[in-house]
Amino acid sequence: MARDTEKQPVKARGRSAADESLAAALAAGKTVADAATVAGVSETTVYRRLREPLFRARVSELRGEMTSRAAGQLADGLADATAVLRSLLTSADEDVRFKTASKIIELSLRVREAVEIEDRLRTVEDALAAKEETE
Repeated sequence: MARDTEKQPVKARGRSAADESLAAALAAGKTVADAATVAGVSETTVYRRLREPLFRARVSELRGEMTSRAAGQLADGLADATAVLRSLLTSADEDVRFKTASKIIELSLRVREAVEIEDRLRTVEDALAAKEETE
């Protein structure tokens, strides 16, 4: 029978396993109390670990990975969501058509703005990189 490592005390699992479990719980947005329970450590330990730069960096890294996965899942549904919005443009309800058209315009402008900002940022980053290479 498989052992439930989440419920084992830290001594049985080792500090690195407890740290990883703790970091994952914090990255997922659990409270200090809940994360301590998941990792099998005290709240004092959680606060102590959060003062350590390497541990905070690991929490941040895990949170970034989670966010990236979530963004990928959202992106996967964009085509379907766009199709739904476009289909509502032909609704018999005038109010639905108006709100849909307004939302499509609003979202299109936001996307355009985001793309332009990304392009401008890339240009600035490239210029800085080129400047650093010449120095």
